[in-house]
Amino acid sequence: MTKSLKGETLLIATHNKGKLDEFRQIFAPLGVTVTSAGERGLAEPAETESTFIGNARIKAKAAMEASGLITIADDSGLCVDALDGAPGVYTADWAGPSRDWTMAMRTVEEKLQARGATSPDKRGATFNCTLVVLWPDGTERVFVGQAPGHLTWPPRGALGHGYDPMFVPDGQASAGTKTFAELTPAEKNAISHRARALALLMKDLL
Repeated sequence: MTKSLKGETLLIATHNKGKLDEFRQIFAPLGVTVTSAGERGLAEPAETESTFIGNARIKAKAAMEASGLITIADDSGLCVDALDGAPGVYTADWAGPSRDWTMAMRTVEEKLQARGATSPDKRGATFNCTLVVLWPDGTERVFVGQAPGHLTWPPRGALGHGYDPMFVPDGQASAGTKTFAELTPAEKNAISHRARALALLMKDLL
């Protein structure tokens, strides 16, 4: 039987308010109710896999079993070309237990400087998003979105979250000059890795 999310209440397996807000903004026009693991006080499982899809599955399974709701888990990360794909699945870990994103961005920049990656053509990076949708009956769907771009320094912009202030996405109307943190939520949600993965999800399930 074909699965659909229309009229459902979805649990987003996240404690990240910025990420939850993005999901809410994207799903709101579709009449889908969204709640989160953080809002429900669910525990965060240890992310022990070395791939985005592996960690997304861990989060989806834990949140679905705890809530009984259809669950969407998102494992996302910044993959920097000059750093051999790091931080990748360890994107949040680079911000430490307190999620200090200023420190995380500085760490990326210091590593780029150490490798002589100072010009935009040497600072390519891609934001990756893997979504796992898990139903209580065990049905699973997987959707992957990517947003290529490059890194800039110093960070710019007060919007967004995570590494957004240093990431300049490709393909903007403004000639690719604004960081994710300088774009409005609507502008970012039109081109982000999460929006691209969600577009695939909505085409299949909505």
